[in-house]
Formats: sequence, C-alpha cells, structure tokens
Amino acid sequence: AVQLVESGGGSVQAGESLRLTCEYSGLVYKSFSMGWFRQAPGKEREGVAIFASDGSSKYADVVKGRFTISLDMEKNTLYLQMTSLKDDDTAMYYCAYDPKWWLRLHQGPEFGYWGHGTQVTVSS
Repeated sequence: AVQLVESGGGSVQAGESLRLTCEYSGLVYKSFSMGWFRQAPGKEREGVAIFASDGSSKYADVVKGRFTISLDMEKNTLYLQMTSLKDDDTAMYYCAYDPKWWLRLHQGPEFGYWGHGTQVTVSS
C-alpha cells in the first residue's frame, strides 16, 4: 500500500525558511506525479508544486522563485524547500502521489494518494 508521511512544518517568522519532507513507501509505478498542495483555513486546497517522473517540475505563480520541489529516490523522500516565507504561506501542507505522470497543479482531485499533512504557520 502507498503511504505518504509529511514532516518539517512549524512556526516561523516571515522571511525565514522551512523544508518539508514527505517520506513515501509502496510506490510501484515508474511513471508518476508527486506534489505538494496546501489548504489554509476557509480557503480551497491549492497546488503548490509538482514533480513528474520525467524530471519536470511545475510551480504555482505565488511560490515561483521561493519554493523548490525535489525528489530523492534513494531515500524515498520528496522535499519542498521554502524560502522567503510570507504570512499567506500559512496553511496545512499535503504531499500527494499518483501514477498519472501528466497531472497539473489544478488537478489535485486526480491524485489518488495523500498524506495527513504538516502545518506551516508564518507570522510577521
């Protein structure tokens, strides 16, 4: 069974950095999309970044230049390096996986596997 476990969230000041980690197991397909999504209180879930099995990555405009998604297949870990954090980045962050390698940021509902989330709180 596919399992995704996020960690690395916390409370930081605006301008600081955090690195989120998603440890995964049970992935059997060579083609896939893995991504980070977030949901703030009272708001809809939104796609933050996606890493595809072809090595490509996609980012939401609001995080471009500040966030970096990466995958270490030897460690079975997906990362989200977040820098220059802003108050608006406050949300629960979720890791997601699906064997469909072509998924885009707005296709969150197409992801079949999700972690339980890790909270990021940014204050100024």
